[in-house]
Amino acid sequence: MKHLLPGVLAMAAIVVASNILVQFLFGQWLTWGAFTYPLAFLVTDVMNRVYGAATARKVVFAGFVVGVICSFIGTQIMGEFGPLVTLRIAIGSGLAFLTAQLLDVFIFDRLRAGKWWRAPLVSTLIGSSVDTAIFFTVAFSAALSFLEPANDVSWANEMLPLLGAGPVAPLWVSLGLADWLVKLSLALIALVPFRIIVGIVMKRPQEIV
Repeated sequence: MKHLLPGVLAMAAIVVASNILVQFLFGQWLTWGAFTYPLAFLVTDVMNRVYGAATARKVVFAGFVVGVICSFIGTQIMGEFGPLVTLRIAIGSGLAFLTAQLLDVFIFDRLRAGKWWRAPLVSTLIGSSVDTAIFFTVAFSAALSFLEPANDVSWANEMLPLLGAGPVAPLWVSLGLADWLVKLSLALIALVPFRIIVGIVMKRPQEIV
């Protein structure tokens, strides 16, 4: 159980931090959460490579439970502009997290025997895409306003050119697209720490599952 604790704590911290940071813009099209949340896939992939898919799933479920609890607490804490974590963000984050992370574990496990970079790269790219689609739709789409009627997401549904240059679309679509592009970039960059962390954690190469 000791080897689970670092993964669980890291996952919970990432989810909670991202739930808060996604509410603050970095520039015009990105949220600060775009730079923290992709680390969840790094944690999952390291646990998967070192300890196997079953252990990675345990970390995902434990991180999900802790993240939901902390997110719920965040909904009860009032900040300058309302709850620290809105209910829709908490729901979207939880649903996106669980779906995308379990998909990541599944794909990683199927590609485990290939080149070392293939499993973490492909699983993260697919998982990140699913995560982005679910989270931004649930958290900000006007079509799902019934989830939290008191939460005003009109700012996220303002019709603007996509990323400032494309066809007109709700602002949250541009935010989601920008977030997705960052995740794709970080999926490539994360291969470096993935390789380093796995090398440090593993005593001998043959111990890698």
